[in-house]
Amino acid sequence: MCCVGRGVQELCEDPHLFVDGISAHDLHQGQLGNCWFVAACSSLASRESLWQKVIPDWKEQEWDTEKPDSYTGIFHFRFWRFGEWVDVVIDDRLPTVDNQLVYCHSNDSNEFWSALVEKAYAKVYGCYEALDGGNTADALVDFTGGVSEPVDLLEGQMATDEAARNQLFERVLKVHNRDGLISCSIRATTVEDMEARLDCGLVKGHAYAVTDVRKVRLGHGLLAFFKSEKLQMIRMRNPWGEKEWSGPWSDSSEEWNKVSKSEREKLGVTVQDDGEFWMTFDDFCQYFTDLILCRLINTSYLSIHKTWEEEVIRGLWVHRQDPLRNRAGGCINHKNTFLQNPQYVFDVKKVEDEVLICLQQKERRATPKEGKGENLAIGFDIHRVELNRKYRMHTAQQKVAGSIYINSRCVFLRKEMKEGRYVIIPTTFDPGQQGEFLLRVFTDVPSDCLYQHLGLNSFSSSGGLSTGRFGVLF
Repeated sequence: MCCVGRGVQELCEDPHLFVDGISAHDLHQGQLGNCWFVAACSSLASRESLWQKVIPDWKEQEWDTEKPDSYTGIFHFRFWRFGEWVDVVIDDRLPTVDNQLVYCHSNDSNEFWSALVEKAYAKVYGCYEALDGGNTADALVDFTGGVSEPVDLLEGQMATDEAARNQLFERVLKVHNRDGLISCSIRATTVEDMEARLDCGLVKGHAYAVTDVRKVRLGHGLLAFFKSEKLQMIRMRNPWGEKEWSGPWSDSSEEWNKVSKSEREKLGVTVQDDGEFWMTFDDFCQYFTDLILCRLINTSYLSIHKTWEEEVIRGLWVHRQDPLRNRAGGCINHKNTFLQNPQYVFDVKKVEDEVLICLQQKERRATPKEGKGENLAIGFDIHRVELNRKYRMHTAQQKVAGSIYINSRCVFLRKEMKEGRYVIIPTTFDPGQQGEFLLRVFTDVPSDCLYQHLGLNSFSSSGGLSTGRFGVLF
């Protein structure tokens, strides 16, 4: 296969960024193993306010048929990277074979937004090949600046625990209704399982975009109006643009006869192999193993959906021989050095408050020269301390929560926490490992959660740079 880079004007006579708007149906995965990225793009396409952040000034970037000479072949995109939005500029030359796009492409041969976004994202990571295999959660965060929460449906026993399943559905519905992005997958346990198709039509080891979440009213006419029964349902899309769920509530199944025509139209039910399909949330939890909820962080008091109080801190794991100055002590297994890590204090002032904590390391995937492109195994512990504590812990206090340790870009924890003062200790799994990290803490609304500023707003021996009211403990 001979791959040739061609400008979009060489590929068609009437190129456009968008043809008849933008939707999740526009894009299809090409010959790159990046269904994780394409699934995230499908989710992004369903939220106008979000894709307009990633594709700024899109009207000015669109081809002007009246002024063809004004076309420069340059495109501008933005992605959220390690705490800030960064601008990425690319030219319009795209990989092709026999004048056909090799990678992500649209239904319409003259629509190029998805291919150009993919090229810009590949530039962030260094090349297209760097996108072969990745994490949908990371792409969703890069598109939104939000926080991705992974949900293990197997560990949570969602298939068998009805109460837990109903509670999860309400969380998923809330994230969807507040314009969050959602993805899901069926875990592949062996290499042979990757992209293996099940009898029900679903594909293992493959990322799906969640495009809608609803409580669907059953029945027809007045009966449906007065009937209280509603079905918890979820709609997904396969980035391949084909291969759908073939079980109950699939496109042409008889179950849809239980729903009125107007309700079906409202849900956008179509009978075609376009990769998009509905299924009940019960069936979803039976088959899918992993769910990603990317919450948008809305801190505006003017919004009816003001959802979080946010605090952000940038920090460093720095290895030094002097125990008093070492800030790379490893996880709690290394008792002699664990408390040498950076420590940050915060107060929960409500009787009980939901707290979201996200620890993100500076990704090495895009910089192979640093550690050969491998992320560190990272995590954090939370300890309850005295209300008047102002200085570092030198003796471990009561541990109340902790994340898993994993070599992913981010680790996440959602925890109901009682009133009191707490210390977060972000660490690498092994001692002596150096790197940068971003610690983000969110509290639910209404919240009186405050972060006590006890340190200096500068790099210090604590290994941290405080950007909020976090307390850096010395």
